[in-house]
Amino acid sequence: MIILSHRGYWKQAHEKNSITAFTHSFNLGFGTETDIRDQNGTLVISHDMPLDNALTFNEFLNIYGKSNLPLALNIKADGLAHTLKTHMQNQQSSNWFVFDMSVPDMRAYINLGIPVFTRMSEVEQKPVWLDQVAGVWLDSFSEEWYDSALIENLLLQGKKVCVVSSELHGRDKTSLWRLLSPLSHYAQLMLCTDIPEEAKAYFDRAKT
Repeated sequence: MIILSHRGYWKQAHEKNSITAFTHSFNLGFGTETDIRDQNGTLVISHDMPLDNALTFNEFLNIYGKSNLPLALNIKADGLAHTLKTHMQNQQSSNWFVFDMSVPDMRAYINLGIPVFTRMSEVEQKPVWLDQVAGVWLDSFSEEWYDSALIENLLLQGKKVCVVSSELHGRDKTSLWRLLSPLSHYAQLMLCTDIPEEAKAYFDRAKT
């Protein structure tokens, strides 16, 4: 299993999507999920509408450096596919994917050969273009609606699966982590979490 930090590895909420959080995550060997928008023609890191001091995507990539740690890029605005592809080609990293763009915009990423994860949740149980994407972003807004068989079926189809950990939605993580534990030997299974060190320790124990 691959552990991704959610908006970097932060200790205080104000550190999310910050230089501090990303530096901490990468230094500990965790890939990360983060949010991409545009501001006056520049790609920036921002979950909500960006402020003038938003971290630029170039600055984020400078922190990432020559690493090949996994990146999950949450696309928060349409029309960014060509620009984002250029940035990532210059970075020469192969370990990244995009997700959460609108369905029409998703088509542009697929056509450009960008690795895309489609979404599944309790309100999106039929994933869009599953046969054309690299993986699935598996979410649950209210409670876990899926079982381990669904996840394993996707993995056996050759899809990567990134599961959103329960604490991201304010719920206890225990039952979800127990559900994932028997699957943790799958290299293409990922967990996006606010507590990556705790997750790594938990799933390392599950493998022994």
